[in-house]
Amino acid sequence: MRKTRSDCTVGTFEKKNDLPPGTIRNKDGRDTRSDKKIGTIRKEAKKK
Repeated sequence: MRKTRSDCTVGTFEKKNDLPPGTIRNKDGRDTRSDKKIGTIRKEAKKK
């Protein structure tokens, strides 16, 4: 399986993988904005 492109947005990723909206969440448990990019999420995870 290939790694998801970093410029893909959360909304597109959820739609492409048949996930319900709100599946991807922030560290504090709230929904991630649908226009946030996958690359940004990876940077945040790597930082902490």
